[in-house]
Amino acid sequence: MKEYDVIVIGSGAGAIVAEEALAHGMETALVDSGPVGGTCLNVGCIPSKLLIYPADRVMEIQEAAGLGVHGEIRSVDFGFIMERMRRSIREDRDLSRGNVEAAPGLDFYPEEAWFVEDRTLELGSGRIRGDKIFIASGARPFIPPIPGLDDADYLTNETVLDLRERPESLVIIGGGYIAVEYAHFFSAMGTEVTLVQRGDRLVKGEEPEVSAKLRERLETRMVVHTGLEVAAVRREDGACTVTAREKGSGSTRAFRAERILVAAGRRSNADRLQVERTGVGTDDRGYIVVNDRLETARENIWAFGDAVGRKMFRHAANREAELVWRSVFHGEQAEMTFDLVPHAVFSRPEIASVGVTEAEALEAHGADKVWIGFAEYRDTARGEAMAEEHGFAKAVLLEEDGRLLGFHIIGPRASILIQEAVNAMAAEGTFLPILLGIHVHPSLSEVVPAAVENAQPASAVQPE
Repeated sequence: MKEYDVIVIGSGAGAIVAEEALAHGMETALVDSGPVGGTCLNVGCIPSKLLIYPADRVMEIQEAAGLGVHGEIRSVDFGFIMERMRRSIREDRDLSRGNVEAAPGLDFYPEEAWFVEDRTLELGSGRIRGDKIFIASGARPFIPPIPGLDDADYLTNETVLDLRERPESLVIIGGGYIAVEYAHFFSAMGTEVTLVQRGDRLVKGEEPEVSAKLRERLETRMVVHTGLEVAAVRREDGACTVTAREKGSGSTRAFRAERILVAAGRRSNADRLQVERTGVGTDDRGYIVVNDRLETARENIWAFGDAVGRKMFRHAANREAELVWRSVFHGEQAEMTFDLVPHAVFSRPEIASVGVTEAEALEAHGADKVWIGFAEYRDTARGEAMAEEHGFAKAVLLEEDGRLLGFHIIGPRASILIQEAVNAMAAEGTFLPILLGIHVHPSLSEVVPAAVENAQPASAVQPE
């Protein structure tokens, strides 16, 4: 059995820690059955955005008529779009693997591994043990136990990337960010999309107003059902029938499509590692339990990224990896501030958020202390020029000290506009940097200070 100073499990954000360990002269092993680069590079954010970008261009052409510009889409080359994505991912993956294999002093194990005892892993090639272990093993699609699903040749966010031909029709099971992003993509490609969500609204972690606006806009392009629990799937005659039950009445609905995409959530890969054998605990959903310093219940074992299920985004995992190595290799004792992790949903309209929701702020501080501000894109000169009738920003503030608790945007460039709120929260925590900065006029960025300036007590804000 070979012993190491450091073992890193997972080559996504985990590679950051492995690189730092090597820089400190530690004997280091990196374990990942592949593909190298983790979820984001191979089956997550990067390939999906390579697909969504051309989908956005399709929608811009279609929506240009509202500006008096009448364009025509002669054809959409689905095969080209998919192969362009796969080629880009192959190149990046090959580069990542080459860098790992060529890293001086790094032992790379491209194979399955699981714990057999304290800080000891079993691999096909033998056993290894580490003084310090970092688990960044990621997550995989959650597949609900729906009768008939296994025989339906269903797609996931991973297998959908292998498609060569565009399905004529598609039922998407789920209503989170993966579901709505792929609903946007396939609809723009010309697929007839039906989205079936068991919850009462889409992207349930977002503000209710954001969720409602997203549904309103998606329903102009596809069929959206919420409050439906999929009860069974049947495949026959080259198509799939999805039977769903209404959560309230119990009545059933049936939807027929050429293919099914399951986007019902994610599950941690911790179970495959059998982490309990090394003293690492998991919660009732299977995610590794860590504190805000990313420490597990077992000394000298840390976990971060999707495996812990806190903020399941690559930018969060990168920051968590940085926090861990600064703690371990530099003696810092910083804690991860999860409320400062922003995220974006690249549907159409785009969504971006940071911090807490209004409901969370009210629960923590009370209606007399929380202020809410709204601003619509169309109230800015740039928004008017774009004929943007639907986008808006929402600020959640604490009146007593001006703290910016949360910020939420839906509309064009949301993922860019949110950064001003992120920076304000990270730098001072208050809304002052937003108001003190001079904003270009006319620009969409003016919607951000407008939301802050429009704030009023939450008790005075009347929902539309």
